[in-house]
Amino acid sequence: MSASEAKVLSIGPLPENEAAWIKLSKVTYRDPNGQTRTWESAERRTRPTTSDVDGVGIVALLHTPAGPEIILQKQYRPPIDRISIEVPAGLIDAGETAEQAAVRELREETGYVGVVTETSPIMFNDPGFCNTNLRMIHVSIDPSLPENQNPQPQLEENEFIEVFTAPLATLWDECKKLEAEGYAIDARVGTLAEGVEFAKTLKL
Repeated sequence: MSASEAKVLSIGPLPENEAAWIKLSKVTYRDPNGQTRTWESAERRTRPTTSDVDGVGIVALLHTPAGPEIILQKQYRPPIDRISIEVPAGLIDAGETAEQAAVRELREETGYVGVVTETSPIMFNDPGFCNTNLRMIHVSIDPSLPENQNPQPQLEENEFIEVFTAPLATLWDECKKLEAEGYAIDARVGTLAEGVEFAKTLKL
């Protein structure tokens, strides 16, 4: 069975006692004019007490003679009932740093082994909706190393991920092409592609 055959079968309310990953909250706050208001919010239940973020996104660059290629993945996502184009990513385990989580998740999801070169500030995915956050970790991959000759993902039973690469220089065009083919573009991929395009257009 391929990812294209996955589909949502039903949607219904999620009882509080069945929610393993998220919780909904009603936030009461004071606005800048001193008026009391409420806000509906979601948050993850999984953030380790030792961590300031929920997870990591990984900008993994494969250095080839033709130029850097970014490691991407195709993964079916039930909330949107589509296959999404994403960077490797994952939640932080207890006792891990963001950098350690990135190296582990990259190897588990793609098979590649890399070296961390940069860590972003904390980023909030959708602050008008939830408090979920992450750090983007930049990882450099040397394809000449023996461990990267034939990378084998170590996926969990419920993970269905197809790994592929795209030239970083033309990532914007690749996103447009993939969207036209019916794929959903994750905001982290799209924003990175847009940044590359801005840099080229403005000659930064």
